[in-house]
Amino acid sequence: MDRTSGRRGLLQLGTACALVLATPVFARDAKKKAEDAISPPEDLMREHAILDRILLIYESGMRRLGQGEDIDPAVFVQSATIMRDFIHAYHEKSEEDLVFPRFKTAGRMVELVNVLLTQHGAGRKLTERILAAAPQARSREPREAMGRDIQAFIAMYRPHSAREETDLFPTLRQLVTGDEYDGIADELEKRERQAFGADGFEKIAKKVAEVETVIGIHDLDVFTPKS
Repeated sequence: MDRTSGRRGLLQLGTACALVLATPVFARDAKKKAEDAISPPEDLMREHAILDRILLIYESGMRRLGQGEDIDPAVFVQSATIMRDFIHAYHEKSEEDLVFPRFKTAGRMVELVNVLLTQHGAGRKLTERILAAAPQARSREPREAMGRDIQAFIAMYRPHSAREETDLFPTLRQLVTGDEYDGIADELEKRERQAFGADGFEKIAKKVAEVETVIGIHDLDVFTPKS
C-alpha cells in the first residue's frame, strides 16, 4: 500500500469514527429529553398532590380550632389562596381546556366529565367563601361558616381527584395521537411557566410546605401511628 492510499484510508476511517462517535451524542440528548419530559397524567397528578396537601392543612386546622387552639387565620388565607391561584385558575383550567374536550369529542366518559366540570365550579365558589371568612376565623360565626365550606370542599375533592386519577387520566393516551399527547405536555409546561415562572411547581410546593410547617404537619412522621 502506497502513502496516498494509506492516508486516504486513515481519512476514511477518521470520518467513519467521527460519525459513529457523533451519533450517540444525539441519541443521548434525545434520550435525556425523553427522560426529563413529564407526561400529561404525571403532570396533572403531581398537581393533585398539592391539592391533597392543602386538604390536610384544612383538616388539621379545623380540628385544632375545634379543640380550642388559637390558629393563625393566615394558615387558611394562604392555603385558600394557593387553591384559588394554582388549583382552580391553573390546574383545573388546564383540564378544562386540554383534557376534557378530548373525552367529549371521543364520546368517552362524557357524564363523568360533566360532573367534574360542575364540581370545578362548585369548588371555586367554596374557595371564594373560605377566603372571605378566613381573615375572621378567630370569631365564632365566620369560623363556623368557613368550617362548613371546608368540610364540603374536602368531601367533594377527595373523590373528585380520585376519579380523575383512576378513570380519566389513564384513558387520555388512548384518545390522542403521539404528537397530540406531546403537545398537551408542552402546553401544560408552558402554562405553568407563564403563570408561576421557572420551576413554578417547585415554588408552589415550597409555599405549601411553609404553611404545613406553621401548623405543624410538615414532618411526615406526625401521621405515623404511635401505637
